[in-house]
Amino acid sequence: MALPGLPSLMADSVGANSAIRETRGAGVGARRFVAVGNLLGFQQKHFFPETTGKEFEETTLLKPLAANREQITVYRGLDHGIRGGHFAVHTFLSGVLHHESKNRRDGNVTIDQFIADEVGNETRFPSLTVGSEGGIHGGCQMSWTKSGVRVPPITGPAELFERLFVTESKERRAQQVKANKLQASVLDSIQEEASSLSKRVNQEDKSKLDEYFSSIRDVEKRLDIRRRWADQPKPDAPFEKPADANTVDDLPMLYELIALALQTDSTRIATLEIGGSFLPQNLGIDKSYHSLSHHGNDEEAVANLITLETYQLEQFGKFLTRLADIQDGQQTLLDSTTVLFGSGMGNGSSHTNNDLPIVLAGGGYGRGEFKKVADKGVAKIPLCNLYVDIAQKMGVLQDSFGTSTGTFS
Repeated sequence: MALPGLPSLMADSVGANSAIRETRGAGVGARRFVAVGNLLGFQQKHFFPETTGKEFEETTLLKPLAANREQITVYRGLDHGIRGGHFAVHTFLSGVLHHESKNRRDGNVTIDQFIADEVGNETRFPSLTVGSEGGIHGGCQMSWTKSGVRVPPITGPAELFERLFVTESKERRAQQVKANKLQASVLDSIQEEASSLSKRVNQEDKSKLDEYFSSIRDVEKRLDIRRRWADQPKPDAPFEKPADANTVDDLPMLYELIALALQTDSTRIATLEIGGSFLPQNLGIDKSYHSLSHHGNDEEAVANLITLETYQLEQFGKFLTRLADIQDGQQTLLDSTTVLFGSGMGNGSSHTNNDLPIVLAGGGYGRGEFKKVADKGVAKIPLCNLYVDIAQKMGVLQDSFGTSTGTFS
């Protein structure tokens, strides 16, 4: 980590606060958050109901969620008010285009990482980001840090299983302890040098140095978590290590492992992106997912997409059922977990990023209803308003996020 270039060496001290905050410790009933995203969206005509409220009809794509109907809320009219087609899908959890985030205080940080920055140090893994590195645009881009860095995904059930249940050898743990000490020493040296410079920079450079101190604090947090868990054994594996197959057949196992990660309190925040490497061929469809998404209302293409999307909703529905079957103190794990499902793409065929498909389940959001909000004009509600509400329920005391204009009500 190199010091940023500072044109000036004259001004007031910036200063830096301690980055490490006390952990509240694990506990039954702790709030959790999971976000599931799809790269290419869903067929809106077959996704959204017509009737608002609790009497909404079960559309083709919502039928797989029927068993958990009373634990979900479907939203229509929410989005981030941006354009870009495939190049804006990465804004699903942030509301901010990456190339427009440079001068923003929190960059294009996504809601999962925003929450993890505050409560993630209470578990072994501050967050788990699951997806693939294949497909359109070279891999999943759903999670981003405040410094504008894409969080690389865990790419399959085998790797996720190892993260959760395989304890490193004594030799490997000893190497990690040594590496932690070295990194801590380097950080101390860098922070001392930066603190000295902070007393001599001008106002223009102060923001640069503030960002730098923020980066140092982020590294310190991660280092502290690694130290704290270095000698702690991982939970016992409930089954043998699974083998990676493909992004279609692996989906049920990825959901199962995320459920186990939450149940064992290995993490309280997870994301899963179903990306461009989700291959229709593994569902008996001899077309590419991307080309199908540009269906132009061709009946055969739409039918194939509904097959793909129904499968995704079926696996999501089974995940909700799985969480509902796990006791978490006096309630279920689904009661403790806010689960967001949707996409940064509204209409894949026309490349629009408005009117996004949004489902919230569990975590106090399961009201068994369909809500349609104003999607234009002064009454329009940004999707980020809902994210503010989610963050607050997770214990993050912030009244804004991304492009929010308030808290969703």
